[in-house]
Amino acid sequence: MPAPMPANVMDALDRHFTLHRLWEQGDPDAFLAERGPQIAGMAVSTLSGMIDAAWLDRLPALKIVSSFGVGYDNVDAAAAAARGVVVTNTPGVLDEEVADLAIGLLLATLRRIPQADRYLRAGRWGDAPFPLSPTLRGRRVGIIGLGAIGKAIARRLDAFAVSVAYHGRSQQAGVAYPYYDSPVALATACDVLIAIVPGGAETRHMIDGAVLAALGPDGVLINVARGSVVDEAALIAALDAGTIGGAGLDVFADEPNVPDALLAFDNVVLLPHVGSASQATRAAMGQLVVDNLIAWFDGKPALTPVPETADLNRGQ
Repeated sequence: MPAPMPANVMDALDRHFTLHRLWEQGDPDAFLAERGPQIAGMAVSTLSGMIDAAWLDRLPALKIVSSFGVGYDNVDAAAAAARGVVVTNTPGVLDEEVADLAIGLLLATLRRIPQADRYLRAGRWGDAPFPLSPTLRGRRVGIIGLGAIGKAIARRLDAFAVSVAYHGRSQQAGVAYPYYDSPVALATACDVLIAIVPGGAETRHMIDGAVLAALGPDGVLINVARGSVVDEAALIAALDAGTIGGAGLDVFADEPNVPDALLAFDNVVLLPHVGSASQATRAAMGQLVVDNLIAWFDGKPALTPVPETADLNRGQ
């Protein structure tokens, strides 16, 4: 384990395996040089840094990397597949939680809920009523990435009686929502854009200045995907110029560092990457990290292999 993970993960792995906590080693490089050739499994999270080809080369006996989170852009899955290493993630158990948070962030951004809370706490209510806010009523919402979480967000939006459309790599059979073949086309048709695509090179800066301009001055961007999906400099420029009306962000390009410019905008709601951060959901994610490793070393296929390594998933 290269970096600390939730206590339930470490405790469970201690019960089933010999767990090497790399951050506790006085000389991690020397430890890897000595013990790396014996290590067959890894448990990782975004705190572990990038598990790339160079990392994998230090563990020639490695068979499985169990990653905490539905996104796994912190692991070079292609490099792992080339070395015969299975990579797993934690899909499914966090879908509803992230969808709940996305809707909460959307409402907080449009109705300016955090700003109203600060207004009251500052004792300003007695001076004047809080200014009127924009509304969700009549909005056209575009979802970039209609996977399991995107669909869960869409179901919730249906209950608000707003129109929903989507963009993804391809149009999905059996999905009634209108499909647009590019982020710009979707943003042109909508005035709310919710990003919930995986991170990585394929989606880097998918939401750029052109997409933000298409969203328009009343438009709102909600990002519950990865910080890399949005061109952060272009977003700051769009907010500064009034090209869009506001943003709600749970993720950032260089976490936990958030640009001062974003902190200064009053029409932006900022959260510290808490989309799945409830006690119950994080516990379920941690258990799936453990269960993937247990299944593999019991000679069974891992439970949730990522697509790049699914063909390797035959158990230890």
